[in-house]
Amino acid sequence: MAVDNVLDDLVVLDVAVLLAAFNGAQWIDSQIKSIVEQKNVKVKIFISVDPSTDDTMVLCQDWARRNASIFVLPSMERFGGAARNFFKIFSEVDFQEFDYVCLADQDDIWLPNKLIRAHEMLLKTGADAYSSNVIAFWQDGRQQFIEKSQKQVRWDFLFEAAGPGCTYVLRKELACAIQSLLKNRWIEVQQVGLHDWLFYAYARANGYGWYIDNHAEMLYRQHENNQVGVNKGWQAHLHRARKVLNGWGLSQSALIAELVGLGNDPFVQRWSKGSRMGLLTLSFHAWQCRRRLRDKMLFALSCAALLLSGGRRS
Repeated sequence: MAVDNVLDDLVVLDVAVLLAAFNGAQWIDSQIKSIVEQKNVKVKIFISVDPSTDDTMVLCQDWARRNASIFVLPSMERFGGAARNFFKIFSEVDFQEFDYVCLADQDDIWLPNKLIRAHEMLLKTGADAYSSNVIAFWQDGRQQFIEKSQKQVRWDFLFEAAGPGCTYVLRKELACAIQSLLKNRWIEVQQVGLHDWLFYAYARANGYGWYIDNHAEMLYRQHENNQVGVNKGWQAHLHRARKVLNGWGLSQSALIAELVGLGNDPFVQRWSKGSRMGLLTLSFHAWQCRRRLRDKMLFALSCAALLLSGGRRS
């Protein structure tokens, strides 16, 4: 047997994959198959199914019966969104036996080297967490490379995630720290609408290194039921910009800042109440609040628009 083929069969790390599902019967088989077939890793998949109206639970339970490394968590309540579902899985799984913890959506396709690539880049950079660019794809065959690897700036983590959460790979130590936050602040955490934003913010605010890879090892499915999808077209960009700094977005930023330990930071104190002066401060610091140039400009314009309209709306 060739040496290369022997190396292909080696297990070099243990990974916990946390998969949140809801009405995903038409896609979830392909996603689970792509996770099981990851190269040079040993995966255990923990699935939480938000009570669905299709066969998602049946399919997941069938996978679990056929594969001892797949576990379906009991379904006791309706979460109403991916964030609360991920919070549940993250708070309940014991991470001690794993090297890494990562997140998975129900409808993507992981390329075979997704996890080993993350492992290699974390070793190379010494970072504690990894995320990456993705390849968006549509049912009609279109594909588009989506760049999320712009240079990190001082405060971006308080206003955006590090890219799609389904690309996140966290070292066990960071995952355990986030788990402690979830357990200790469970009630407040339920008010956070985007789990990937909170996880990125916690890491950055608490001194953990985060590497955003310019490579893509995941096909990011786009369809009409995406809870969060690709920003495509100016209308979508403007919609996202308004959400970041309207009554919901600014409140989320303030909540996340408080949860990750920055509630008393002087910069956060200046804008967290949504005052006109706070919005002015943010508009002047837009280059430190978003990574992509276009987003920096839209961020500043959103601040200015809210300032002119009287400040944050409740």
